[in-house]
Amino acid sequence: MIAVLFGPPGSGKGTQAARVSARIGIPHIATGDILRDEVARGTALGLEAGPIMRRGMLVSDDLVVRVIEARLLQPDAARGALLDGFPRTVAQAEALDAMLARRGRGVDVLVALDVPDRVLKERVLKRAQLEGRPDDTPEALELRLATYRAETEPVLGHYGAPGTRVERIDGVGSIDAVTERITAALARGHEQAQAS
Repeated sequence: MIAVLFGPPGSGKGTQAARVSARIGIPHIATGDILRDEVARGTALGLEAGPIMRRGMLVSDDLVVRVIEARLLQPDAARGALLDGFPRTVAQAEALDAMLARRGRGVDVLVALDVPDRVLKERVLKRAQLEGRPDDTPEALELRLATYRAETEPVLGHYGAPGTRVERIDGVGSIDAVTERITAALARGHEQAQAS
């Protein structure tokens, strides 16, 4: 099962992806983490990405998709993976779909975390206090939300249109409660895929 965990900044994607992947036994693939790991290990992909990242630039969609493809070839991803933070644009979704199709796979389910803006703001400000993240300001959040709505939210329509299952999950509540909702949604999809 290839699943995408989707949601606006502050929705808890990273926290939930780590918990859910451990629970269901498929790896959590966070593209930023993988890119940093490739650079640290000095792989061919890392040597390509390193100079771009050091200049503070974004690596190309093609390079990110190749990094994900390499990660999906590792033995622990044979049963699938939970993607976190990718795709962020329709172009990235199309590139991901093309790569997966070459391997006889596809995105099976997109789990979208629904969280109201006021809760996102509360979470981001709390995270700023706890973790001291300088990018977690109300102004930075507004900019990230505007970018999310303009560039990332259309990915929901991309996957909803061709029939990929999209599960909208209430992302408000305790961390445990949200984990349960996501896990249940993924279990439903796994059962449906096996029945068809």
